[in-house]
Amino acid sequence: MGEYVFMMVATVFVLVLSCLWRALLWLWWRPKKIERFLRQQGIKGHPYKFPYGNLKEELRLTREVQSKPISLSHDIVPRVIPFVHQSVNNYGKMFLSWFGPIPRVYITDPVLIRDIMSNKFGHFHKPKTNPYAKLLVAGVASQEGEYWAKHRRIINPAFHMENLKQLLPAFYTSCCELVKKWEALASSKGLCELDVLTEMKNFAGDVISRAAFGSNYEEGRKIFQLQAEQADLMTQASKSLYVPGSRFIPTQRNRRMKEIDREVRKQLQRIINKRITAGEMEEACKKDLLGILLESNAKEINESGKSKNAGLNMEEVMEECKLFYFAGQETTAILLTWTMILLSKHPEWQSRAREEVFHVFGENKPTFDGLNHLKIVTTILYEVLRLYPSAIILNRFTYKETKIGDINFPKGVWLTLLEIVVHRDREFWGEDAEEFNPERFSEGIFMASKNQVVSFFPFGWGPRTCIGQNFALMEAKMGIAMILKHFWFELSPSYAHAPYTVVTLQPQHGAPIILHKL
Repeated sequence: MGEYVFMMVATVFVLVLSCLWRALLWLWWRPKKIERFLRQQGIKGHPYKFPYGNLKEELRLTREVQSKPISLSHDIVPRVIPFVHQSVNNYGKMFLSWFGPIPRVYITDPVLIRDIMSNKFGHFHKPKTNPYAKLLVAGVASQEGEYWAKHRRIINPAFHMENLKQLLPAFYTSCCELVKKWEALASSKGLCELDVLTEMKNFAGDVISRAAFGSNYEEGRKIFQLQAEQADLMTQASKSLYVPGSRFIPTQRNRRMKEIDREVRKQLQRIINKRITAGEMEEACKKDLLGILLESNAKEINESGKSKNAGLNMEEVMEECKLFYFAGQETTAILLTWTMILLSKHPEWQSRAREEVFHVFGENKPTFDGLNHLKIVTTILYEVLRLYPSAIILNRFTYKETKIGDINFPKGVWLTLLEIVVHRDREFWGEDAEEFNPERFSEGIFMASKNQVVSFFPFGWGPRTCIGQNFALMEAKMGIAMILKHFWFELSPSYAHAPYTVVTLQPQHGAPIILHKL
């Protein structure tokens, strides 16, 4: 018995030592080794601090700047990412920082960004250090390698231009309901004040419900509310260093995030099952995004001989639907919100855009060809995306040692591409880089900046460019065109300019705007 106890104690002792050794390697030895390796190649930056890295300093600076709004200018980087702003000033356009023991190299060089985004070496993945993120969105956005290729191949048909044309009636219906609602609010005085951030999220939610699932906003309202709460909880979780396994601890936040995930899945499964069990779908249902996705998936399964890994299973279809819901609503809603804010601040461009809309459409319905002829509106949307991109940074992860340009990056480094900084770099955009000037896009994206590599990438770049880019832009053009035809608008005196990020870049205190009926 004594020998058995001794062996048990010895085994436990060895296991404890092994865990302590692994922790030491992860939390100290490896970060310091990577730090030395990168500094030898000329990358300056913050020294590693055990155990949080620079996380506490980042959070402290963010809390400070978010406590008050800023002047109504487009110089928003110091407020949105103050730690990065200070670091660029101190260390230059490429620098090293630490998210706990994880090294992050921030990059603003368009040539390096092109090589990373094109993934021509095949050495980059999206970081997966925050397991909470998949509770919000997963699907094709989080897949890698062959799984990503399969998901993208099956989803692609839903976003072909010919299929998007068929969604115009859904867009138009949602626009008409928005205009009707706003006209009713402004009927008594000819004007009204409302928060367009809330209004645009409702509008974009209605559009994605109709276009993706053939339902109206009321059916999707619960999902949108849950997704918004999940985004807020995920943002809170990202402000602390993730300890492996901590998501299984039954904290109040963890329990709530899992409850939300279960409820969203329940709602989505009901919608999908309803469509599948309907047998022969109505013609209208075959034209929405879910119908096209299910049809494409069935075709993939049949062509592959119904092999084990063919097509998407129910779980994967639900993940793509979650992505439809969140990305389809959030990105376009934020784009339209900032567009109305900037057109309120720059009424001369609002007038030019309105004149173009009346010239192209008159009193007629917006058409697909007509939307493509809205040159001024398009330049405005591009300039809004330049100054206020929905995603202000993009992240990649080196899963093996990789050489980019003249620099060798070891395995396990986050490469953070500073989109919001590149979009404002005077070297590429000129001395007016911080100014709202849609004219710069008058000859197209390629000729807009001095650097013609990758200096404008609001929807990503390379093979992983956002699959919903054309959907979002078509919806935004239709939405802003219909608004301009019926209203002129200005910022409310209560508007406080306070851009900040909750997954996407949005106004912290909403966007109160005064609408005037034309």
